[in-house]
Amino acid sequence: MGHVQTVSGPVDPRDLGKVLPHEHLGVYLWGGKWTSSGLGDPEEDLAVSVVGPLRDLGFRTVVELTPYGMDASDPGRSDPKNVLRLRRISERSGLHIVAGASTYLEPYIPQWILDADLEELEERFVRDATVGIGDTGIRVGIFGEQATGLNEVTPQEEKAFRAVARAARVTGLAINTHTTHGTMALEQISMLREEGADLSRVVLGHMDIQPDLDHVRRVLRTGVTVAFDTLGKQFWDFVLRPGPAEREEGEYAKAAYFRSDATRMENIARLTRDGFSEQIVMSMDMTGTECFFNPTTHGRLGLSFLAREVLPRLGKLGVSDSAVEQMVVTNPTRLLTIG
Repeated sequence: MGHVQTVSGPVDPRDLGKVLPHEHLGVYLWGGKWTSSGLGDPEEDLAVSVVGPLRDLGFRTVVELTPYGMDASDPGRSDPKNVLRLRRISERSGLHIVAGASTYLEPYIPQWILDADLEELEERFVRDATVGIGDTGIRVGIFGEQATGLNEVTPQEEKAFRAVARAARVTGLAINTHTTHGTMALEQISMLREEGADLSRVVLGHMDIQPDLDHVRRVLRTGVTVAFDTLGKQFWDFVLRPGPAEREEGEYAKAAYFRSDATRMENIARLTRDGFSEQIVMSMDMTGTECFFNPTTHGRLGLSFLAREVLPRLGKLGVSDSAVEQMVVTNPTRLLTIG
């Protein structure tokens, strides 16, 4: 039957309940000091208070996809202390937490990844999945969110994609990707296919931001799963080229975006009518700053937004209970199951 690898060890796939397959608990662990004027929070208490209520809504599993070394305050998967914290949060909240391993966009990649060749990076991915992060013994249960940029794939991003595809072949783990604003999806699929990845175990992330639904259909016809995983994040502000902490004064490039939840949910309903419910997962990708950008969604309901607002509204759009169950239980469980 296989198992799901959580930060607390392997669990029976039948025990996952509803799943949030793309979240970032690190915002509560390492970026939350702004909530108390920099005086410090009981960080694990804060994280437990955020995720704990999900159990009453039928959600029993959260997938944490913070990439390696996102910034100086969030070492991500490269810091063993962080997965130990995730395990404590899992124990205290009663939720299963699955940790991912990945690299993000090239401007955010730490130096050790830039210096590694493809084989070395593959070895790191395999070790984190089979031995564990550092000396913790805590294994990752998925590879993701593996990223490519806005309308581009840099050489570093291609190296990482090929490394993660090879690691997935060795370990059997699924792959969850990051498409910046829904771009480069077919290019991601091409790289993964060339490296022999099983496309039925690949999730292309952030495809709900892609405005061309016909393009999403073309992606689905390749056999991958697509993620409508930024629900509630209607306003999004993305710095294209992050600079150093002490940057020069003046303008810098960013991409601001608005994508209504109404459009996203209409698109989910259309795709389920087209017969794609077995290839869709849903999440929110909630981080701290977007709570301020989106006060009526994430800022009001936090991680409960999907359960309290999105799922009931999908029902009103004609999405059946069985299709909803497929997207929030069956599909993510299939992807997380190893063996």
